Amino acid sequence: MQYTLYDYLPSGNGYKVRLTAKYLNIPYRLVEVDILKRATRTPEFLEKNPNGRIPLLEIEGRGFLWESHAIISFLAEGSELMPADPWQRARVWQWLSFEQYNLEPNVATVRFWVGIQRKTAAELGDRLTEKVARGYEALAVLETGLQGKEFLVADRFTLADISLYAYTHVAAEGGMSLDDYPRIRAWITRVAAQPRHAPITAG
Repeated sequence: MQYTLYDYLPSGNGYKVRLTAKYLNIPYRLVEVDILKRATRTPEFLEKNPNGRIPLLEIEGRGFLWESHAIISFLAEGSELMPADPWQRARVWQWLSFEQYNLEPNVATVRFWVGIQRKTAAELGDRLTEKVARGYEALAVLETGLQGKEFLVADRFTLADISLYAYTHVAAEGGMSLDDYPRIRAWITRVAAQPRHAPITAG
Protein backbone atom coordinates (compact mmCIF):
# COMPACT_ATOMS: atom_id res chain seq x y z
CA MET A 1 0.00 0.00 0.00
CA GLN A 2 1.43 3.39 -1.01
CA TYR A 3 1.10 6.44 1.22
CA THR A 4 1.43 10.11 0.34
CA LEU A 5 1.66 12.56 3.24
CA TYR A 6 0.73 16.19 2.70
CA ASP A 7 2.44 18.11 5.47
CA TYR A 8 4.09 21.30 6.73
CA LEU A 9 7.36 20.25 8.32
CA PRO A 10 7.33 22.55 11.39
CA SER A 11 3.87 21.19 12.30
CA GLY A 12 3.70 19.08 15.44
CA ASN A 13 0.51 17.45 14.19
CA GLY A 14 2.29 16.39 11.03
CA TYR A 15 5.30 15.33 13.09
CA LYS A 16 3.11 12.83 14.94
CA VAL A 17 2.40 11.11 11.63
CA ARG A 18 6.02 11.19 10.49
CA LEU A 19 7.30 9.83 13.82
CA THR A 20 4.74 7.03 13.79
CA ALA A 21 5.58 6.06 10.23
CA LYS A 22 9.32 6.18 10.86
CA TYR A 23 9.08 4.14 14.06
CA LEU A 24 7.03 1.48 12.27
CA ASN A 25 9.29 1.65 9.21
CA ILE A 26 6.37 2.59 6.95
CA PRO A 27 7.55 4.36 3.78
CA TYR A 28 5.68 7.39 2.51
CA ARG A 29 6.00 10.08 -0.13
CA LEU A 30 6.10 13.58 1.34
CA VAL A 31 4.37 16.52 -0.34
CA GLU A 32 5.20 19.75 1.48
CA VAL A 33 2.36 22.25 1.84
CA ASP A 34 3.09 25.81 2.98
CA ILE A 35 0.31 26.75 5.39
CA LEU A 36 1.76 30.26 5.76
CA LYS A 37 0.91 30.82 2.10
CA ARG A 38 -2.58 29.35 2.64
CA ALA A 39 -1.75 26.39 0.41
CA THR A 40 -4.30 24.26 2.29
CA ARG A 41 -7.07 26.66 1.26
CA THR A 42 -6.79 26.19 -2.47
CA PRO A 43 -9.64 24.47 -4.35
CA GLU A 44 -7.27 21.62 -5.21
CA PHE A 45 -6.36 20.93 -1.59
CA LEU A 46 -9.92 21.38 -0.33
CA GLU A 47 -11.01 18.63 -2.70
CA LYS A 48 -8.69 16.33 -0.77
CA ASN A 49 -9.53 17.67 2.70
CA PRO A 50 -12.58 19.94 3.00
CA ASN A 51 -11.35 21.00 6.44
CA GLY A 52 -8.32 22.61 4.79
CA ARG A 53 -5.64 21.39 7.17
CA ILE A 54 -2.53 19.27 7.32
CA PRO A 55 -1.52 16.53 7.92
CA LEU A 56 -3.40 14.70 5.22
CA LEU A 57 -2.64 11.10 4.29
CA GLU A 58 -3.49 9.77 0.85
CA ILE A 59 -3.85 6.00 0.85
CA GLU A 60 -3.58 4.39 -2.55
CA GLY A 61 -6.83 2.75 -3.56
CA ARG A 62 -8.73 4.03 -0.51
CA GLY A 63 -8.70 7.81 -0.47
CA PHE A 64 -7.74 10.55 1.98
CA LEU A 65 -7.53 10.48 5.76
CA TRP A 66 -7.25 13.66 7.81
CA GLU A 67 -6.81 14.57 11.50
CA SER A 68 -3.46 13.53 12.97
CA HIS A 69 -4.82 11.14 15.59
CA ALA A 70 -7.01 9.34 13.07
CA ILE A 71 -3.98 8.93 10.83
CA ILE A 72 -1.58 7.66 13.49
CA SER A 73 -4.16 5.24 14.90
CA PHE A 74 -4.68 3.86 11.39
CA LEU A 75 -0.95 3.44 10.81
CA ALA A 76 -0.37 1.88 14.24
CA GLU A 77 -3.28 -0.57 14.19
CA GLY A 78 -2.02 -4.02 15.19
CA SER A 79 1.40 -2.68 16.20
CA GLU A 80 3.05 -2.29 19.59
CA LEU A 81 2.25 1.42 19.50
CA MET A 82 -1.43 0.72 20.18
CA PRO A 83 -2.14 -1.71 23.03
CA ALA A 84 -4.54 -4.57 22.36
CA ASP A 85 -5.82 -4.56 25.94
CA PRO A 86 -9.04 -2.44 26.06
CA TRP A 87 -8.07 -0.66 29.29
CA GLN A 88 -4.60 0.32 28.07
CA ARG A 89 -6.03 1.25 24.68
CA ALA A 90 -8.51 3.56 26.39
CA ARG A 91 -5.64 5.09 28.37
CA VAL A 92 -3.88 5.89 25.10
CA TRP A 93 -7.01 7.61 23.83
CA GLN A 94 -7.31 9.46 27.12
CA TRP A 95 -3.92 11.06 26.49
CA LEU A 96 -4.61 11.65 22.80
CA SER A 97 -7.79 13.52 23.74
CA PHE A 98 -5.99 15.51 26.42
CA GLU A 99 -3.34 16.52 23.90
CA GLN A 100 -5.91 17.82 21.42
CA TYR A 101 -8.13 19.62 23.92
CA ASN A 102 -5.64 20.93 26.49
CA LEU A 103 -2.03 20.90 25.35
CA GLU A 104 -2.14 21.49 21.59
CA PRO A 105 -4.54 24.48 21.63
CA ASN A 106 -2.23 26.29 24.04
CA VAL A 107 1.40 25.14 23.81
CA ALA A 108 1.22 24.69 20.04
CA THR A 109 -0.62 27.96 19.47
CA VAL A 110 1.95 29.94 21.47
CA ARG A 111 4.74 28.29 19.49
CA PHE A 112 3.02 29.13 16.21
CA TRP A 113 2.38 32.76 17.14
CA VAL A 114 5.79 33.46 18.68
CA GLY A 115 8.14 30.95 17.05
CA ILE A 116 6.76 30.76 13.51
CA GLN A 117 4.74 33.93 12.89
CA ARG A 118 7.21 35.96 15.00
CA LYS A 119 4.51 37.96 16.74
CA THR A 120 5.45 39.92 19.84
CA ALA A 121 3.93 39.94 23.30
CA ALA A 122 2.81 43.52 22.68
CA GLU A 123 0.94 42.45 19.53
CA LEU A 124 -0.70 39.46 21.18
CA GLY A 125 -1.53 41.02 24.55
CA ASP A 126 -3.96 39.14 26.79
CA ARG A 127 -4.41 36.36 24.23
CA LEU A 128 -0.81 35.31 24.77
CA THR A 129 -1.03 35.59 28.55
CA GLU A 130 -4.08 33.32 28.63
CA LYS A 131 -2.62 30.74 26.26
CA VAL A 132 0.67 30.58 28.17
CA ALA A 133 -1.14 30.10 31.49
CA ARG A 134 -3.27 27.30 30.08
CA GLY A 135 -0.23 25.77 28.41
CA TYR A 136 1.58 25.55 31.73
CA GLU A 137 -1.54 24.01 33.28
CA ALA A 138 -1.44 21.29 30.61
CA LEU A 139 2.28 20.72 31.16
CA ALA A 140 1.64 20.30 34.88
CA VAL A 141 -0.90 17.56 34.12
CA LEU A 142 1.63 15.81 31.89
CA GLU A 143 4.30 16.11 34.60
CA THR A 144 1.92 14.47 37.08
CA GLY A 145 1.00 11.76 34.58
CA LEU A 146 4.64 10.79 34.25
CA GLN A 147 5.14 10.23 37.98
CA GLY A 148 6.81 6.86 38.49
CA LYS A 149 6.68 6.10 34.77
CA GLU A 150 9.10 5.96 31.88
CA PHE A 151 6.28 6.26 29.36
CA LEU A 152 2.64 7.32 29.64
CA VAL A 153 0.80 4.03 29.12
CA ALA A 154 1.41 0.29 29.54
CA ASP A 155 5.05 0.72 30.64
CA ARG A 156 6.15 1.12 27.05
CA PHE A 157 6.37 3.59 24.16
CA THR A 158 2.96 4.14 22.55
CA LEU A 159 1.02 6.61 20.44
CA ALA A 160 0.34 8.53 23.64
CA ASP A 161 4.03 9.38 23.90
CA ILE A 162 4.30 10.33 20.23
CA SER A 163 1.28 12.61 20.45
CA LEU A 164 2.31 14.45 23.61
CA TYR A 165 5.96 14.67 22.62
CA ALA A 166 5.29 16.40 19.30
CA TYR A 167 4.52 19.84 20.71
CA THR A 168 5.90 19.47 24.24
CA HIS A 169 9.50 19.03 23.15
CA VAL A 170 9.42 22.29 21.18
CA ALA A 171 7.53 24.34 23.78
CA ALA A 172 10.61 26.54 24.23
CA GLU A 173 10.22 27.74 20.62
CA GLY A 174 7.22 29.68 21.91
CA GLY A 175 9.08 30.88 24.98
CA MET A 176 7.59 28.28 27.35
CA SER A 177 10.24 26.86 29.66
CA LEU A 178 10.34 23.23 30.79
CA ASP A 179 12.73 23.99 33.65
CA ASP A 180 10.09 23.25 36.29
CA TYR A 181 9.16 19.88 34.77
CA PRO A 182 11.99 17.38 35.39
CA ARG A 183 9.88 14.32 34.57
CA ILE A 184 8.90 15.80 31.22
CA ARG A 185 12.52 16.60 30.40
CA ALA A 186 13.64 13.05 31.23
CA TRP A 187 10.74 11.61 29.22
CA ILE A 188 11.64 13.77 26.21
CA THR A 189 15.13 12.25 26.29
CA ARG A 190 13.67 8.73 26.36
CA VAL A 191 11.33 9.44 23.46
CA ALA A 192 14.18 10.92 21.41
CA ALA A 193 16.14 7.68 21.97
CA GLN A 194 13.50 5.53 20.24
CA PRO A 195 14.34 3.71 16.99
CA ARG A 196 14.37 5.80 13.80
CA HIS A 197 13.70 9.01 15.69
CA ALA A 198 14.03 12.19 13.61
CA PRO A 199 13.78 15.91 14.40
CA ILE A 200 10.53 17.75 13.81
CA THR A 201 11.57 19.33 10.54
CA ALA A 202 12.81 16.08 8.99
CA GLY A 203 10.76 14.77 6.12
